Amino acid sequence: MRPIITHFTDDDLYKFTMCCAVIDNYPRTQVRYRFMDRNNTVYPPGFAGELAEQIAMLENVVITDEEVDFLKTRCRYIPAWFCEYLRGFRYDRRLVSVSQDASGHLSVEFEGCWSSTILLEVKVLAIISELYYIMTGQSEGMDYDAYYEKTFEKGRRLLEAGCSFSDFGTRRRASFAAQETVIRALRDSGMEAEGDGRFVGTSNVYFAMKYGLTPVGTMAHEFVCAIAGMYGPQMANHIAMRKWSDTYRGALGTFLYDTYGWRIFSLNFSEDFANMFKGLRVDSGDDFEQLDLIVDKYRSLKIDPATKQVVFSNGLDVDSAIRIQKYARNKCIPSFGIGTHFTNDFKNVRPMNIVIKLTDVKITESWPFYCPTCKLSEDKGKYSGNPETVDIFRKLIHLA
Repeated sequence: MRPIITHFTDDDLYKFTMCCAVIDNYPRTQVRYRFMDRNNTVYPPGFAGELAEQIAMLENVVITDEEVDFLKTRCRYIPAWFCEYLRGFRYDRRLVSVSQDASGHLSVEFEGCWSSTILLEVKVLAIISELYYIMTGQSEGMDYDAYYEKTFEKGRRLLEAGCSFSDFGTRRRASFAAQETVIRALRDSGMEAEGDGRFVGTSNVYFAMKYGLTPVGTMAHEFVCAIAGMYGPQMANHIAMRKWSDTYRGALGTFLYDTYGWRIFSLNFSEDFANMFKGLRVDSGDDFEQLDLIVDKYRSLKIDPATKQVVFSNGLDVDSAIRIQKYARNKCIPSFGIGTHFTNDFKNVRPMNIVIKLTDVKITESWPFYCPTCKLSEDKGKYSGNPETVDIFRKLIHLA
């Protein structure tokens, strides 16, 4: 089968920015990740074998001079040493274990140095999603011309409603071609729109380069989860914000706060951090309730919330983004990251609901044991980690 991933930067920006921060702060840390399918999908016979072959083919994917030049030019917050590191980076199939049980359920695990495993997540998820549709025959019925028109209309509605929005859809896209169709349609809708909105860009670095767009993104729950596994969840957000600011010096200033819920984050979000970071990202819970909590917190610190950006990314579609825009526009600077609704919204195709989460961590390779970690977002359905770890972390942060 043809390789599904053929470009090194066909990946989300946050994986590169986090990889850089990991090397800068935790160069010897070891981690484990585990794949989860929230739809409990039964995969076709032989899927694990095909997936293993695709992962092996990643070893031939290396960064090009054009991609390095783009990162240096458009992502100036990324230090030059990291771009040189990427020149020498090679994927390693030995870090990945893939299997499939008799019922067809899929198991995928990563284990190794954090700086080596961190760049696998998004690519492997994108491979799983596209490979599933190929092997089930669903990819043959995907009409990309119709999809372009459908996405163009989505962009037009968002722009006319005054929404500033980005594509966040690499991980669970129906295919590489589907995401490229989305990028073209949204770019074109922005050229013709008459509203106050703006198509900001895409999280996918390759497509940003190809279409002259801004690559967008900062960090993910993984960064906070690993720190919590090493040092505990009570101050994990504080440590993460400090380490992030040490690496990026005020750039990439949108913090994803909900790894352990709003309450513990709010206790860590002191005035210096609130002034340092340009805004926060809402990725779980009720969007309206979360925004009100954010607004109240800024006001308690004597900071005008209208000067702060709030990025909403919690399973959005066009209708929900427009509703939030109407509520938020006088409270903050709202922005929207939309993923699966953009890149996997074909008729009669069920979108994948798959994630790969960091589950265990040890500070250095010399430690004889791993420490488990988990994620406790504002939605219990988005919890990850084994039940025992979830219970321990809930008790540590007094989460009801």
